[in-house]
Amino acid sequence: MSTTLVALQQPKDISLSEIEAELNKIWLSQSGGKATPIATRAATFSMVVYEPEEFQQLLAGLGFYQGEIDGINGTAAREAIKEAQKTYGLPITGRVDSETLAKLRSEWAAKSPEDKQFPNFDVRGFSMSEVIAAQNPCRVITMCPTFGEDTGVTAQVSAYCPVQKKQSSLICCEYITLRGTKEALERVSDIVTSLMIPDLPKFVWWKATPNPEQELFRRLCKTSNCIIVDSSYFSDPESEFLKMQELIEDQTYIADLNWHRLSAWQELTAATFDPPERRAALGEIDTITLDYEKGNVSQALMFLGWFASRLDWQPTTYTEIGGDYDIIHIKFTTPNDREILAELAAIPTADYGEIPGDLVGLRLGSSNPNADCCTILCSETTGCMRLEAGGSAQSCHTEQVSALSDQKAEYLMAQQLQRWGREVLYEESLAITAEILKLR
Repeated sequence: MSTTLVALQQPKDISLSEIEAELNKIWLSQSGGKATPIATRAATFSMVVYEPEEFQQLLAGLGFYQGEIDGINGTAAREAIKEAQKTYGLPITGRVDSETLAKLRSEWAAKSPEDKQFPNFDVRGFSMSEVIAAQNPCRVITMCPTFGEDTGVTAQVSAYCPVQKKQSSLICCEYITLRGTKEALERVSDIVTSLMIPDLPKFVWWKATPNPEQELFRRLCKTSNCIIVDSSYFSDPESEFLKMQELIEDQTYIADLNWHRLSAWQELTAATFDPPERRAALGEIDTITLDYEKGNVSQALMFLGWFASRLDWQPTTYTEIGGDYDIIHIKFTTPNDREILAELAAIPTADYGEIPGDLVGLRLGSSNPNADCCTILCSETTGCMRLEAGGSAQSCHTEQVSALSDQKAEYLMAQQLQRWGREVLYEESLAITAEILKLR
């Protein structure tokens, strides 16, 4: 990897030729003067990646995290979160929920100016997952918000070429990494969009909480073909889903990587009602229970939105029951005025998985004892003992759901880049999810 650091002290006066010229130098140097290039530079898409701006930096600044600032909620980061939660008397989950984030922010704000510093090395933006880069010569513009004094924006340019067997030439990604405070990055939003290569698909991977009120976010929505998010890391999924629905209504293409993690559940649910005799029993369902790992309700809400949209259920009430499982009751009416009760339950688990809020179990039932619609789907890894309790489970159609082979965001992103564009099923499902949340 060749890297050149260009200091841009006055963000308003940034010359685009400096960045492009440095990239051109990289390609000129690697060609060795040959007429035929040995590497393929950005030719499939441009992507802006907006990195999370706070949680690791807050943990580092408060002395809980000693690792690199990489934007990844890995093992070291989760242990740091647990230590912070223990110190501040919060539920120890290893995840940055809204309560934890608010506490970290308030503790950082209370520190004196001279104490607001941390030595952690910031490595955000230096590379893209090989699962993406190996097949796609692309340009990636990474924006890395930093804490501290606003001293403008710095830019780094580099090229990364994974070596692939059986290939005569290299497939390379160009990287432009911009660092500065959130305010400083806001000032260069027009430059960011102009760095996206014309006539190629333009993606935005927004790793932070989507914020339609933020000028940078609005500008990127207008200039990109698709905004990609991951709702498993939303700090307030209920509010964020409503924002995403507004964006879709404004003709913004949205892709949620967390939605694709539900595919195995959706496919198996549909398959259990493929036999004609069971398909007819779909109309008898009047209870649906969804258990999910405590910490993020996104998957449960999206699955419920999907199921309700397929059967044309309309939400009527939303009631927070609470208790150990944070029970939520949502009522629907069917086209023939039958009432449906849905229950969402957050299940505490001893060992949280890598993805916050994974579905644990699904139960479909009916008050009609003669209806052949009782169905229980359980996660292959965690099971669903709560849903299987009671004698009635013996008469239910029960299946185990195998999780996707790789649920990591980078893997799902590589797939997303092959099918970008509007996802009608997702949009119809999110529309119902938004209707549910408007009843809160």
